[in-house]
Amino acid sequence: MTTILKLGGSVITEKDRPETLDGPALDRAADAVAGRSDLVVVHGGGSFGHHHAAEHGVSTTEGSTDPDAVIAIHGAMATLNRFVVSRLRDRDVPAVPVHPLSAADRDGSGALTLPSGAPERLLGEGYVPVLHGDVVAHGGEGVTVLSGDEIVVELAAALEADRVGLCSAVPGVLDDDGEVIEEIREFEAVADALGASDATDVSGGMAGKVQSLLSMETPASIFDLDGLAAFLDGERVGTTVHGGT
Repeated sequence: MTTILKLGGSVITEKDRPETLDGPALDRAADAVAGRSDLVVVHGGGSFGHHHAAEHGVSTTEGSTDPDAVIAIHGAMATLNRFVVSRLRDRDVPAVPVHPLSAADRDGSGALTLPSGAPERLLGEGYVPVLHGDVVAHGGEGVTVLSGDEIVVELAAALEADRVGLCSAVPGVLDDDGEVIEEIREFEAVADALGASDATDVSGGMAGKVQSLLSMETPASIFDLDGLAAFLDGERVGTTVHGGT
């Protein structure tokens, strides 16, 4: 049973402080992952990638032809990836890095190609592939941001994932009263409740996350660190987003 787990950048970094890791939170996440198998991990950019992307004016749709932008954004994400892989390896998780910049791209219309061969092969050989948000070549734009949420959607389909979970800074998608919405089947039903991220985020915040997940066939769960172990144990936690409807 293949599970795809996304660790949000808002969870494992201090998003309002450039390139600042939230070490205790990453340790908690790594503790929850320890001992699991058939798992692919994807992590967001948080204060590492988003800070540099915003500084260079790069988003999922707006690109840059400046090589300094590529080096800054990808370099920051590679640094964060090393932190994540290292914490997992400290717990004997067979984690290995997979960098999207070297494989993924968008054509001139923005359509994404993300080859799944390497993650799939690594998974089959007993590794835990760890991917991350990144910049990727984009026809006519130089490079644009590839968000962790986009990676989750692509891999869920390519790997025929059985379960998809997104560990966020909140216990689920919240309504206007701050209560967790248990299920989402269409974006319009929750659009008014989805506000902007409270820190720099060039990939769409919670609204963008929900819209991406609604495009999947596999239901996805959104939860916080308190629900991570339960999700990995097969329990239903947080908000379930039902795609393919």
